[in-house]
Order: sequence, then structure tokens, then C-alpha cells
Amino acid sequence: MNHLKLLKNNKNILILSSVQFIVYFGAWFSQTGVYTLLIDLNAPIWAIATSATLAFLPGIILAPLNGVIVERNSPKKLLLSMACVELISIFLLIFVTNLSMLWLLFILIFSRLCVASIYFQAEMSLLAKILNAQDLKLANEIHSIIWAFSYTIGMASAGVFINFFGTKYAFLFDCCLIFIGIIMLLNLKLGHFHIIGNGSLLKMIKEGLFYVYRDKNILHLIFLHAFVGLTAYESLVALLAKHEYKEILSTALVIGFLNAVRACSLIVGPIVLSKIVGEKQLFYVYLGQGFGIIAWALTQFNFYFSFLGLLAAGFCTSTLWSFTYTMIQKNCDKAFYGRVIAYTDMAYLCLSAFVSIMIGMLFDFGLSLKLITALLGGIFIFAGFYWAFFLKKIYT
Repeated sequence: MNHLKLLKNNKNILILSSVQFIVYFGAWFSQTGVYTLLIDLNAPIWAIATSATLAFLPGIILAPLNGVIVERNSPKKLLLSMACVELISIFLLIFVTNLSMLWLLFILIFSRLCVASIYFQAEMSLLAKILNAQDLKLANEIHSIIWAFSYTIGMASAGVFINFFGTKYAFLFDCCLIFIGIIMLLNLKLGHFHIIGNGSLLKMIKEGLFYVYRDKNILHLIFLHAFVGLTAYESLVALLAKHEYKEILSTALVIGFLNAVRACSLIVGPIVLSKIVGEKQLFYVYLGQGFGIIAWALTQFNFYFSFLGLLAAGFCTSTLWSFTYTMIQKNCDKAFYGRVIAYTDMAYLCLSAFVSIMIGMLFDFGLSLKLITALLGGIFIFAGFYWAFFLKKIYT
């Protein structure tokens, strides 16, 4: 398998992928720990909602600044420093013991997500610099597979761990995993990178925005990648658990099973599709994503039967994410890697936040969850035709 060959032959990719798995796996412990802590402290609804919102804010409001930070710093030093700040921010969570310290909790959550965002953007920028086009595609697919795998076992393990040991030990466990990741990052052999970024902060931000505006290929690719943000339907899963499947199992178990099934599909999809997906085939991947989500909508009448629909809904997602990301990296001028990747994440997160809000609003307006799900599928079918138009008329 080509993915394993890349890991075997490229030590840097092996290290970065191993650190990614360790950090992503541990992140679910601290994230679940934060929500558990808020519930245990009897926190008001606004506090829980604020914690959820903070997941999107850093990547959206700080994107222009993050891109400049990535381009102005050595990749290895930036990765190490961001990991160290993340470790400190998680460790300090153990000192949040009552509601009067909510301000500290929010600061720590925001700080952790800020540095995690910069770390991700620095890593994706680095991959574009050190890999050829084919290996870059494989590396992005590995990234999406690891995310799905760590999500599956992380979510399953975190709840059990916290149930027996509590939130404080969950935070400490995450710190230990990040510390191991830092030790591994020290073994990266990247050589010297010429720092391209120069000029004032404001000047670089303006240059990055104008570059994206002028380069219509990049602008369209960022928009096409952002469509994948529509698959952030955690709120849809939660509503299904609360309203459609409440008599079958507990809410927590329903959410856990649905997410686990979806994650399995996210893992298998890129492994199967990797060798056959190219620019011309991407149209069919978008259609596959759309019709897969519609299949999930049609199977929601039965909890267990809906597993088949969820497998279809998640099968093309990772491939769409990794392939469109690779296209952006390949078509971007190396002088703008950091800023373009930051803007890409900003667009993706904006659409993720938007769909999370809209699902709740549409449900409150009286639309059925089946219809809401089918509408999401229809948007991906539209995206497929948009890609076909882009490939024919603009992209060369």
C-alpha cells in the first residue's frame, strides 16, 4: 500500500504522522474533559455554548495573522513552540475548579485552539515544501485517515477514562501524550528553510489577501474545499439522538455509535479511492458524497439501518478533503503557502460553523431531520457540477 511505503521511506512523514495521531487522540480526552467539567460544575448553558463556539473562532478570526506567523518562522521551531504552548494551556486546566474561574477556562481553550490551528497550518505548509505532488496527495490522505481513526478510538476511550479517573487525570494524560509528541518532533531532520516572509505584518496580510483575490484558481479551489465543511454535522447527529432514537439507547450511546460508524467510513474511503481519484474523477466523488448523504437521509427511519447510510455518507469525505487540499497546495506560489493555507482553513471553518447553526435553525422552523440531511446532499451534487465547470472553464 502506497501510504505505508511513504511512511516507511520518509522518516519526517513518519514522525509528523505519529505525532499527529498521538496529539489528536489525546485531544479528545481534554475536549471531553472540558465538557464534563462544565457539567460537573453546573455551568450555565451559555458557558457550554461558548466552549463549543471557541472551536471555530481561532481559525476564523486569526487566519490572516496565523498565515504570516507560519511564513516568518522556521517550521521545526514553530511546530515545537506551538506544541509546548498547547501542553501548558492544557496543564493549567487542572486549576479550574469552580465557576468563578470560567474566564480562565475560556482563555485556555482559546489559547489551545489558536496554537493547534497554527501547528496544523505550519505542518500542511511544510508538507507542500518537502514532498512531490504524488507523495503530497498520499500524505494528506494519511492525515485524514489518522484524524478519523484517532477520533473513533479517542471518543470511545475518553468517556470511559473520565468515568473512572476524572477530568483532572484526563488533562494530565493529554499533557503526557503531547510531551511524547514534542520529544518525537525533536528528531525531525528538515534542513534549512529560507524564510520568505518579509515586510510589515499588515503588508503581508494585504499581500496574501490580494494574491488569493487575483489568483482565481486558488480562490475557486478554496471555495471547493470549503464545501467539505458541510460534513460537520455533529449537531445533526445530536438532534437524531435526542428526537429520533431516544427510545432505543441513551443519548451518549447513540451519538457514540453513529460517530463511530461514520469514522470507520472516513478511514476506509481514502484507502479504496486513492488510486482511482484524479481531477477528472473528482466530479464523481462529489456526486458520491451527495448521494451518500441522501442515502443516509433515506435510512434514518431506523437506527441500525441508518448505519448503512452513514457508511455511504462518509465514504467520500476524506478523499474530498485531502484531494482538494492537495490541489490548493500544488497550485499555490510557495511564497504564500502559510497565508493561503490559513485562508483555506478559515473558509472551511466558516462553512462548518454556518452549517451547525443552520441545522438547528431549520429544525426549529419545522423541517424534518431527513429533509435537512437530504438538502446537505443536494449541495454536494451542486458542488460536483461546480467542479466540472471550474475544471473545464478555468483550471488548466
